[in-house]
Amino acid sequence: MNAVEIKRRMGESDIAEVSQLLQEVALIDAHAPLGEHQWLDLVHGGRKGFAGFVARESVDGPLVGYAQLSRGHNTWAVEVVVRPDHRSPRQAVGVELLSAALGEARRLGGGHVHLWVAKPTVDTDAMAEQGGLARGRDLYQMRLALPISDERPRVKTRPFQPGVDEATWLEVNNRAFASHPEQGGWTLDTILEREAEPWFDQDGFLVHERDGRMAGSCWTKVHREGEAPMGEIYVISMDPDFQGLGLGRSLVLAGLDHLCALGMQVTMLYVDAGNDPAVSLYRSLGFEVDHVDRAYTGDV
Repeated sequence: MNAVEIKRRMGESDIAEVSQLLQEVALIDAHAPLGEHQWLDLVHGGRKGFAGFVARESVDGPLVGYAQLSRGHNTWAVEVVVRPDHRSPRQAVGVELLSAALGEARRLGGGHVHLWVAKPTVDTDAMAEQGGLARGRDLYQMRLALPISDERPRVKTRPFQPGVDEATWLEVNNRAFASHPEQGGWTLDTILEREAEPWFDQDGFLVHERDGRMAGSCWTKVHREGEAPMGEIYVISMDPDFQGLGLGRSLVLAGLDHLCALGMQVTMLYVDAGNDPAVSLYRSLGFEVDHVDRAYTGDV
């Protein structure tokens, strides 16, 4: 068995040690080990409903794995990160971390749980099953080479204005994603945290107004941590009152134009595999699936 320790608050040394593990895993897997919500929880030391779990082969040994539990929008979010050389089912690092995280969720009152796994394998399927979780949603990461065709956006946009647009954007976003477990239920703190991130660029946060209202937006992001920068269509939010007008396609095109002007040669986005209209839209623009992330769900 491995030594698993729970940390309900993360000190600077804890954050540094876990961050080092995450960087090493990201280089090998070519994928960020934690989702953005979970990463921000970690670097802020943990908030209400947070717990981190560190695994070592011995009490004083180096980290071989990390799990994080966060209270999300009507659900618990769990992510498990294991060093590649400790992923054998025989070593049971992932199973022990997941068990500890689910136990903490149970202690705090239980509820619905989402375990997200990037690039899932038969071993992660087995780990989730041992934890009592069933396979749920698949999330596509889709990519596109830039520049694309001569198709141009048909809407005018303006840059997001920090300190002015937050409340209106939150209202639109939370209406657009009312039933979405990750993107819905954002608060002012959620968006302000992202505005404070080094990657935030208000010029890449494109707002479209119609009839005096914020009808939709395309929020872009640039990832500079890899060998070559990569753009991202980060969030497309559309007020339900303006759906069916073709605004979504034009907003994506506006975002791609912005990323192309920054010199990006590749861009990506995430979309639920079961969201057929959105997947069809992105395929029609030339996006193709690069890999799948998977959610496993259950109740504790």
